[in-house]
Amino acid sequence: MKRVTRRNPAARSQFSPDIPSLLQRIYANRGLQSDHDVDLALKNLLPASELKGLEPALDLLVSVLEKRQRILVVGDFDADGATSSALSVLALRKLGAAAVDYLVPNRFEYGYGLTPEIVAVALQRSPDLILTVDNGISSIEGVKAAKAAGIKVLVTDHHLPAQVLPIADAIINPNQPGCAFPSKNLAGVGVAFYLMTALRTRLKQIGWFQRQGLAEPNMADYLDIVALGTVADVVPLDHNNRILVHHGLARMRAGRC
Repeated sequence: MKRVTRRNPAARSQFSPDIPSLLQRIYANRGLQSDHDVDLALKNLLPASELKGLEPALDLLVSVLEKRQRILVVGDFDADGATSSALSVLALRKLGAAAVDYLVPNRFEYGYGLTPEIVAVALQRSPDLILTVDNGISSIEGVKAAKAAGIKVLVTDHHLPAQVLPIADAIINPNQPGCAFPSKNLAGVGVAFYLMTALRTRLKQIGWFQRQGLAEPNMADYLDIVALGTVADVVPLDHNNRILVHHGLARMRAGRC
């Protein structure tokens, strides 16, 4: 009879002795190897600075805010798109945007993403900037139509891109070629959260809140929305996503939604 020896995954892990051995084995069986992997503090979130296209996106948003121009958020039809839209609209208003509206098209009527048909609808609202959330990376013709109409376009998405990218003014997508952001599992709402958080930091650096007489918003206030969209979109709960969801659920349990 052949003897089968089962290796203990925890034996190869680097957990501190403060964590009970049984819990170490459970963690190790789920691919976790160290205390850092189970530390869900917000300070352990990956830095936004590694997102390709972040600086041009921030330059664009700051310019739009300073000129008091109109922003139209175009979201997707599903829960991730709805939460991405809600977060972006709420955050932009808190950050001092003069005019923010949103459009969540019915994909069965207008197609998926920023289609030329949706751009025609958007033109009725006279936006200076279209901000796509949870869509846009494949909207080649829609972005082209918006640009032809004189509208600036900022694409934020998390879906896999095709070989050709839209000619947007800026693109933020952790899955776009050349993006060094370590996690490729952000939901659309996660990408939106990172952008709004980075925008808050930039606005603080240039003295925007003081000049406008605005209170600096606490971006953690939006983590319940981030958690909802992340879980609903069934993206992998890697360490970064788990931090976002952990704190979002904590806000829900505390009734701070």
